[in-house]
Amino acid sequence: MPGPGDALHLTGPVLVDDDTVRAEAWVVGGRITYERPMHSGTPVRIDGWVTPGLVDVHCHIGLDSGGATDRDLAVKQATVDRDAGTLLIRDAGSPLDTSFVHERDDLPRLIRSARFIARPKRYLRGYAREIEAADLPTVAEEEALKGDGWVKLIADWIDRDHGDLTPLWSPSQLAEALTRVHAAGARATAHTFSTEAIGPLLEAGIDCLEHGTGMTAEHIATAAKRGIPVVPTLLQVDNFVGFADAGEAKFPAYAARMRRMHTRRYEHVRDLYDAGVPLLVGTDAGGTLGHGLLPREASEMAKAIPARAVLAAASWKARAFLGADTLTEGASADLVVYDRDPREDIRVLAEPTAVVLRGARVA
Repeated sequence: MPGPGDALHLTGPVLVDDDTVRAEAWVVGGRITYERPMHSGTPVRIDGWVTPGLVDVHCHIGLDSGGATDRDLAVKQATVDRDAGTLLIRDAGSPLDTSFVHERDDLPRLIRSARFIARPKRYLRGYAREIEAADLPTVAEEEALKGDGWVKLIADWIDRDHGDLTPLWSPSQLAEALTRVHAAGARATAHTFSTEAIGPLLEAGIDCLEHGTGMTAEHIATAAKRGIPVVPTLLQVDNFVGFADAGEAKFPAYAARMRRMHTRRYEHVRDLYDAGVPLLVGTDAGGTLGHGLLPREASEMAKAIPARAVLAAASWKARAFLGADTLTEGASADLVVYDRDPREDIRVLAEPTAVVLRGARVA
């Protein structure tokens, strides 16, 4: 297997972005070049369709169903994602300090959101930094300074007193929190299933929405106008029936809502796409879902929108949103190779023939 010092010849085609396909490329010194290298050695040849390393924008390294993992398990999670072609992860909240991943050249690049922020007894036990609602602006600012430019808010969850999903924060608390996050140079994303939580998030200036299953046509139009991405997490939404079954006896209104959102999950993604809302691909791995699922998530999204749009959302468009390199001249060689065009058959994402990270073939 080629090592980090080997020159590679990618025979292509190389999918750089929506408008750019290069015939072939080389990897020299860990970086992409489209100029044939002049040296005495023979580059290692890798045949196939090349895409930028895939991006999971909703992934939880260092989290499992019981809360924080140890470092060894976090490394295993990241390795499983890497071998599936995910070479950039935007962590969407973790109770483990995963900053050590930055020191590992064999693991995917990681953009951390530090701790989830939630209220006591209004989220999964052991996951979040649980605070009183009035403390949200201060804590959001603190977490913004701990992460890699992102903060994760839990915007709604089941309220057992009301028997349904309700928002965790007031509109004024959200507005002040996001003002402080942005002043700290960070961006914020939010977990939300319900309809009620969306409007205050949009008005407060949220930068990204996770799940977004309760969005109305008005919400969708606002997100499209402002360019606010939504991460549909269809594999997680597929669990809504199970959530409904578990809550049916005590919380029938909640159960009915979850089933409605499950039933229209593909229609919802089509509505977002047709309206021009930027879509990104995220698995929600960690907690209840395993790692390495991005190809499956992409295939789910392709049931609702064109495969080429899903590929873009899972690679160059996600990288642009996060401020990361794609396969431009001189960029780090973080790429995946397939034996056929994933724009035509998204299922091939589950069958990479080569995974190259920082110029080294790792899988």
